[in-house]
Amino acid sequence: MTVSENDRDILARTLWGEARGESLAGQIAVAWTICNRVNDGKTKSWWGEGYAGVCQKPYQFSCWNRSDPNYVYLSGAKKIPFRELAQARIAADQVIDGKVPDPTGGATHYYATTMPKPPAWVKGAKQTLKLGHHVFFKDVP
Repeated sequence: MTVSENDRDILARTLWGEARGESLAGQIAVAWTICNRVNDGKTKSWWGEGYAGVCQKPYQFSCWNRSDPNYVYLSGAKKIPFRELAQARIAADQVIDGKVPDPTGGATHYYATTMPKPPAWVKGAKQTLKLGHHVFFKDVP
């Protein structure tokens, strides 16, 4: 699969919006969750096509919802702090370029432990990793 500069940029911005307070390892785990959706083996995936399509699929990554306070940064209306975006770009590039293994064990979902309660979809899903403020899952019903 060809990965465009736009895909890399959108993935990095998504990592900033979803996991900017996390370590590089935490951002890599979130990036792998997105990568697992991109590479789900289907020609026409429900998740969307490519990194940009998966990241910007409506209601999948809340940072891209227009009502989310992160959206003004992701859309470019406000500037993301350079150092924060630089770390997210490193994580995005390492995952896209296959330089780091998947620490999530094939996860396609995660949620932030800062949420008041876990989302309903965790029931019946297999937890694969807890890292930083995120819990990762696969086999989500």
